[in-house]
Amino acid sequence: MKRNYKMTISYDGTRYSGWEHQPTTDMTIQGKLETVLTRMCGLPEDQPVTVIGAGRTDAGVHALAMTANVLLDTPLSEDGIRDYLNRYLPEDISVNELKICADRFHSRFKAKGKTYRYTLWRGKAKPVFDRKYVTIPERVPDPELLSAGIKKLVGMHDFKGFCGNPRMKKSTVRVIYDARVEAEGDYLRLYFHGNGFLQNQVRIMVGTLLEIGTGDRAPESIDEILERGERRLAGPTAPAQGLCMMQVDY
Repeated sequence: MKRNYKMTISYDGTRYSGWEHQPTTDMTIQGKLETVLTRMCGLPEDQPVTVIGAGRTDAGVHALAMTANVLLDTPLSEDGIRDYLNRYLPEDISVNELKICADRFHSRFKAKGKTYRYTLWRGKAKPVFDRKYVTIPERVPDPELLSAGIKKLVGMHDFKGFCGNPRMKKSTVRVIYDARVEAEGDYLRLYFHGNGFLQNQVRIMVGTLLEIGTGDRAPESIDEILERGERRLAGPTAPAQGLCMMQVDY
């Protein structure tokens, strides 16, 4: 009998082409999970299990706690499934928790919110051991200017101007519950907590905020981008390695 399992997963996205399974490469997080679980269940390759993720992180983006669910028919216990996954998954993917959940649980449709963190390095030395997880801006942004800009993103807005998909047909209205900047030593961390995010939205918002932080644009430019909804008015898409999914709310 098939049961629905909820998983909490951490991964270093450096080597991967994002979360979502792709027909042209096996280097996706979803693809790696499905391959191991299909083998665990003794299923043929043309009848793989399907892992459903709470979001679709881009190539190079990391996750501290991605949530996913999967239907499995296996005699293994919850701990047995988790241990099997961690034994055969690559070393940069970890299933931290796996539990049986309600049949109706869907990691994407049931999600009420997500938190992302973007990390910037402002130290004078190279971040040798953090180099895959931080972005080093060409010029160090002013935290106060970053804060002035990020506050304008909070609330319900049409974020079309911050969407990386020009052919987006669904609603681009999202709610950002909280957005803030935290400075700690050589790190500047930008946090975004919202009900959902568009393709590349966080990275485009960060790219825009970096221009504000260096004085190349005014914080008020955020208002114009939100009002006019034109991608060309926003800043560049910030590099992927600084972005990490921190949490999914249910």
